[in-house]
Amino acid sequence: MSLLNYTTKITPEQTISEIQQMLIAYDISGMMTEYDGRQVKSVSFRINIQGQDRAFRIPCNWRGVYEILKNDRKLTGKECSEEQAIRVAWRIIHTWIKGQLAMVEVNMVTIPQIFLPYTIMGDNRTLTEHVESNPQLLLGGR
Repeated sequence: MSLLNYTTKITPEQTISEIQQMLIAYDISGMMTEYDGRQVKSVSFRINIQGQDRAFRIPCNWRGVYEILKNDRKLTGKECSEEQAIRVAWRIIHTWIKGQLAMVEVNMVTIPQIFLPYTIMGDNRTLTEHVESNPQLLLGGR
Protein backbone atom coordinates (compact mmCIF):
# COMPACT_ATOMS: atom_id res chain seq x y z
CA MET A 1 0.00 0.00 0.00
CA SER A 2 1.41 3.37 -0.96
CA LEU A 3 -1.34 5.54 0.53
CA LEU A 4 0.18 8.06 2.93
CA ASN A 5 -0.44 7.29 6.63
CA TYR A 6 -2.59 4.22 5.86
CA THR A 7 -1.48 2.41 9.04
CA THR A 8 -2.16 5.26 11.46
CA LYS A 9 -3.81 4.49 14.78
CA ILE A 10 -4.13 8.16 15.77
CA THR A 11 -7.72 9.22 16.35
CA PRO A 12 -9.24 12.03 14.29
CA GLU A 13 -9.74 14.01 17.50
CA GLN A 14 -6.02 13.80 18.33
CA THR A 15 -5.05 14.75 14.78
CA ILE A 16 -7.43 17.74 14.76
CA SER A 17 -5.96 18.84 18.09
CA GLU A 18 -2.46 18.62 16.59
CA ILE A 19 -3.60 20.68 13.59
CA GLN A 20 -4.98 23.29 15.97
CA GLN A 21 -1.67 23.40 17.84
CA MET A 22 0.24 23.93 14.58
CA LEU A 23 -2.09 26.78 13.59
CA ILE A 24 -1.88 28.46 17.01
CA ALA A 25 1.72 29.36 16.16
CA TYR A 26 0.28 31.46 13.31
CA ASP A 27 -2.11 33.38 15.56
CA ILE A 28 -5.41 31.78 14.69
CA SER A 29 -8.22 33.68 16.39
CA GLY A 30 -10.68 30.80 16.35
CA MET A 31 -11.18 27.25 15.19
CA MET A 32 -14.36 25.28 14.63
CA THR A 33 -15.12 21.69 13.68
CA GLU A 34 -18.10 20.88 11.48
CA TYR A 35 -19.77 17.48 11.58
CA ASP A 36 -21.45 15.11 9.15
CA GLY A 37 -23.36 12.93 11.56
CA ARG A 38 -20.80 11.76 14.09
CA GLN A 39 -17.75 12.45 11.90
CA VAL A 40 -15.85 15.71 11.60
CA LYS A 41 -16.22 16.77 7.96
CA SER A 42 -14.08 19.91 8.12
CA VAL A 43 -12.14 22.29 10.30
CA SER A 44 -12.53 26.03 9.94
CA PHE A 45 -10.28 28.69 11.40
CA ARG A 46 -9.65 32.42 11.31
CA ILE A 47 -6.30 34.15 10.97
CA ASN A 48 -5.70 37.89 11.11
CA ILE A 49 -4.00 38.87 7.85
CA GLN A 50 -2.96 42.50 7.44
CA GLY A 51 -5.46 43.66 10.04
CA GLN A 52 -8.43 41.63 8.77
CA ASP A 53 -9.74 38.30 9.97
CA ARG A 54 -9.81 35.78 7.14
CA ALA A 55 -11.70 32.51 7.49
CA PHE A 56 -10.66 29.20 5.96
CA ARG A 57 -12.29 25.76 5.81
CA ILE A 58 -10.32 22.55 5.22
CA PRO A 59 -12.62 19.66 4.21
CA CYS A 60 -11.98 16.00 4.95
CA ASN A 61 -13.06 13.64 2.16
CA TRP A 62 -12.62 10.41 4.08
CA ARG A 63 -14.97 8.59 1.70
CA GLY A 64 -12.37 8.96 -1.07
CA VAL A 65 -9.76 7.38 1.19
CA TYR A 66 -12.21 4.61 2.08
CA GLU A 67 -12.63 3.70 -1.60
CA ILE A 68 -8.86 3.38 -1.97
CA LEU A 69 -8.59 1.20 1.13
CA LYS A 70 -11.48 -1.03 0.00
CA ASN A 71 -9.87 -1.57 -3.39
CA ASP A 72 -6.53 -2.69 -1.93
CA ARG A 73 -6.59 -6.48 -1.96
CA LYS A 74 -3.81 -6.66 0.65
CA LEU A 75 -5.94 -5.00 3.35
CA THR A 76 -8.61 -6.72 5.39
CA GLY A 77 -10.89 -6.07 8.35
CA LYS A 78 -10.02 -3.02 10.41
CA GLU A 79 -7.40 -1.93 7.89
CA CYS A 80 -10.10 -1.05 5.36
CA SER A 81 -12.90 0.14 7.63
CA GLU A 82 -14.63 3.50 7.54
CA GLU A 83 -13.05 4.31 10.90
CA GLN A 84 -9.56 3.68 9.49
CA ALA A 85 -10.34 5.77 6.40
CA ILE A 86 -11.33 8.68 8.64
CA ARG A 87 -8.12 8.36 10.68
CA VAL A 88 -6.02 8.18 7.49
CA ALA A 89 -7.79 11.12 5.84
CA TRP A 90 -7.19 13.37 8.84
CA ARG A 91 -3.53 12.31 9.07
CA ILE A 92 -3.07 13.16 5.39
CA ILE A 93 -4.52 16.61 6.06
CA HIS A 94 -2.21 16.95 9.07
CA THR A 95 0.82 15.99 6.96
CA TRP A 96 -0.17 18.46 4.23
CA ILE A 97 -0.63 21.35 6.67
CA LYS A 98 2.65 20.54 8.41
CA GLY A 99 4.48 20.60 5.06
CA GLN A 100 2.82 23.82 3.98
CA LEU A 101 3.67 25.54 7.27
CA ALA A 102 7.29 24.40 6.90
CA MET A 103 7.37 26.33 3.62
CA VAL A 104 5.99 29.40 5.43
CA GLU A 105 8.75 29.10 8.03
CA VAL A 106 11.44 29.42 5.37
CA ASN A 107 9.64 32.26 3.55
CA MET A 108 8.86 30.24 0.42
CA VAL A 109 5.13 31.02 0.66
CA THR A 110 2.72 32.97 2.85
CA ILE A 111 -0.28 31.79 4.85
CA PRO A 112 -2.72 33.39 2.37
CA GLN A 113 -0.98 31.61 -0.52
CA ILE A 114 -1.30 28.24 1.18
CA PHE A 115 -4.91 28.49 2.21
CA LEU A 116 -6.32 30.64 -0.63
CA PRO A 117 -8.39 27.80 -2.15
CA TYR A 118 -9.98 27.24 1.27
CA THR A 119 -10.89 30.89 1.92
CA ILE A 120 -14.51 31.15 3.02
CA MET A 121 -16.40 33.64 0.87
CA GLY A 122 -19.44 35.75 1.84
CA ASP A 123 -21.92 32.98 0.97
CA ASN A 124 -20.07 30.46 3.19
CA ARG A 125 -18.62 28.60 0.19
CA THR A 126 -14.88 28.33 -0.27
CA LEU A 127 -13.08 29.97 -3.16
CA THR A 128 -12.58 26.49 -4.62
CA GLU A 129 -16.31 25.85 -4.52
CA HIS A 130 -16.92 29.18 -6.30
CA VAL A 131 -14.46 28.33 -9.07
CA GLU A 132 -15.81 24.78 -9.44
CA SER A 133 -19.32 26.15 -9.97
CA ASN A 134 -18.09 28.90 -12.33
CA PRO A 135 -14.93 27.84 -14.21
CA GLN A 136 -14.99 31.12 -16.14
CA LEU A 137 -13.36 32.66 -13.07
CA LEU A 138 -10.13 30.97 -14.12
CA LEU A 139 -7.89 32.55 -16.69
CA GLY A 140 -8.71 31.03 -20.02
CA GLY A 141 -11.85 29.39 -18.59
CA ARG A 142 -14.77 28.82 -20.92
